[in-house]
Amino acid sequence: MTISEAQQSVDEWIKTVGVRYFNELTNLGILMEEVGELSRLMVRKYGEQSFKESDKGHELPDELADVFWVLICIANQTGVDLTKAFEKNLEKKNARDSERHKNNEKLK
Repeated sequence: MTISEAQQSVDEWIKTVGVRYFNELTNLGILMEEVGELSRLMVRKYGEQSFKESDKGHELPDELADVFWVLICIANQTGVDLTKAFEKNLEKKNARDSERHKNNEKLK
């Protein structure tokens, strides 16, 4: 599935199953919640915190997909083509950072 196809699939789901998009600020709040859930899992899986009973059933792919879903919702409702936006962002990073990381002593 391409990013464009993902945007179309989310839009179709929202308009049929989800009834309508939540407003942009609500989706921003939901995005923060989902990023928090991803953070909680990452801290437990890769950091020093231990898992709790309530953490069971949370999986990294699903948490990442939840974040991606809400990002797509926000892009759709604000008219952002994520494929074009990502391509432009990649160009910016390539121009700005072409030597930056190679010359970073902290990364050697």
